[in-house]
Amino acid sequence: MSGGGGGAQQAAHSLAFRVMRLCRPTLHVDTAPLKFDPCDILFGEDLFDDPIAASHLPRLLSSQSNTSISDPSDLSYRSRFLLHHPTDSLGFPGLLVLPQAFGAIYLGETFCSYISINNSSNFEVRDVIIKAEIQTERQRIVLLDTSKTPVESIRAGGRYDFIVEHDVKELGAHTLVCTALYSDGDSERKYLPQFFKFIVSNPLSVRTKVRNVKETTFLEACIENHTKSNLYMDQVEFEPAQHWSVTALKTADHSLEHSLLMGETFKEPVLIRSGGGIYNYLYELKFSSPHSTQVKVEGSNVLGKLQITWRTNLGEPGRLQTQHIVGNPITRKEIELDAEEIPPFIILDKPFLVSLNLINLTERVLGPFEVWLSESDLLDEKAVMVNGLQTMTLGEVAAFSSMKFELNLIATKHGIQKISGITVFDTVEKKTYNSLLELEIYVDSQ
Repeated sequence: MSGGGGGAQQAAHSLAFRVMRLCRPTLHVDTAPLKFDPCDILFGEDLFDDPIAASHLPRLLSSQSNTSISDPSDLSYRSRFLLHHPTDSLGFPGLLVLPQAFGAIYLGETFCSYISINNSSNFEVRDVIIKAEIQTERQRIVLLDTSKTPVESIRAGGRYDFIVEHDVKELGAHTLVCTALYSDGDSERKYLPQFFKFIVSNPLSVRTKVRNVKETTFLEACIENHTKSNLYMDQVEFEPAQHWSVTALKTADHSLEHSLLMGETFKEPVLIRSGGGIYNYLYELKFSSPHSTQVKVEGSNVLGKLQITWRTNLGEPGRLQTQHIVGNPITRKEIELDAEEIPPFIILDKPFLVSLNLINLTERVLGPFEVWLSESDLLDEKAVMVNGLQTMTLGEVAAFSSMKFELNLIATKHGIQKISGITVFDTVEKKTYNSLLELEIYVDSQ
């Protein structure tokens, strides 16, 4: 491919750059009309309705095949539309086509180009300094610079070839700038710039959804293919941020089938079809250690990022890394209340003990505490009440420690009932913790 230069001044130059993009070839598609077998015309489908005619079919086919055999080199009009082999109907003659232009260039690919600088004059040029670089809106990247080791000479009608590579990491307009500084036949020093412009597009889009279920975070990633070629996902892995652990969730039949057929060393790539094909990935994230929830996250809740690698139909590789994926804000807990033991049998109007555990999730000492059942819940339901003193006093709880205690309760209604409204009050910080725990119990009438 030739590029833009210096207008009329370029015609006076002895040298010129020619650029060809190096990428995997494409399959050549035969544009000839649909080919046919002469037997399809000579023998109709109703031939099988007549048993006598059908019995002569093998002889007719053998005679027709003998007469239809032609020289493969015969390029006559008649031979062009005949099926010489069953695969001819596919329209793929088995030829590969090299790229005729830059084509579509996508983010994450490796741009590889074969550059030839030709001497079209009748005399030799000497001391050629060649420079090739990629210019984007943000930066300029040097791909080749022979300033320290110039090309000694390029003879008349000769050329100098080289290959450059660049990992495409930016979207938008790119310019491949090729320059040559040389001495012509009159020993005059000349400067030749040429520019080759192309656009880098996004091959795919990644949409994410984050859902929190108690202490577990679920991340759904939807990948959509925007290219004109099928993409085969070799790897779509989520790299969690600090304090997070991740598990990729798959359907049970899918993971079992592939583990048996492919083993653990080989993963079959996932096909995402061209022109808007999509595929969804689901990840389960949890805090990597019990104390990770206590780590104060400054700013946003960063979950991690996706590493995506793929190949096209003929194996052209690509790789992308998403930006940090941010989850829902972390609601930092200071205390937690767990049920340690509940009696298996609870009788109506008879006291019972519930063993609870108060956990301090902070780095400081909390308490003393007061514990009671909120009055609103008692007035609404009155199914489970405190038996005895309405307020229980607890001592201090050290950092990252816990304290066990028992509530003396009594049930006033039989059946399935709820123990709710347990309130914990910090008498030092004057802070109330509501709705820490809800329990369901079954109350027997006898």
